[in-house]
Amino acid sequence: MHDQRLVNLLGAAALAINDVLLAEVHSTGAVSASAASALVTLAQSPGLGVTDLGRRVGLSQSATTRMVDAMEAAGLIRRAPGAGRLVGVSLTPSGSETAGRILAARARRLTALVSDLDAHEREALTELLVKLLARLYGEIGSADLLCRLCDRGCCTRSAVCPVGQAERDREA
Repeated sequence: MHDQRLVNLLGAAALAINDVLLAEVHSTGAVSASAASALVTLAQSPGLGVTDLGRRVGLSQSATTRMVDAMEAAGLIRRAPGAGRLVGVSLTPSGSETAGRILAARARRLTALVSDLDAHEREALTELLVKLLARLYGEIGSADLLCRLCDRGCCTRSAVCPVGQAERDREA
């Protein structure tokens, strides 16, 4: 019975956090959740091909092409020839600014959500999330997909990213 309550609370919290973050993304970037993920991904990995970008944000080839077309028309990204047949996608200055606003809004909103926790509770939550993220990596199997809207720099400045570590452990 206790585990059922825990699972139910976790599910409700996960859904609510997702809803809050998506609302914040829409209000700051005026883009879809997938486009926000694409902007953040391209900010950290410029020049990706359309296929690789789609894989990293969890979209089909056709959906990615439509998204890239719309983002290019909005002046957020540009395509440029790469090696061989690859067409790389990179952010425009407007796209970089939008990606920065999305990450800042995400950080602001999540900081507000944990602000009622004391230092000990935040540390305990951090340890639990490290374990949960490693487990989620095992199920999802892609650090790029799992961390598509992450500020990767802040996760690795003072510690090891649990998703990156899970990926390294799997490849070893």
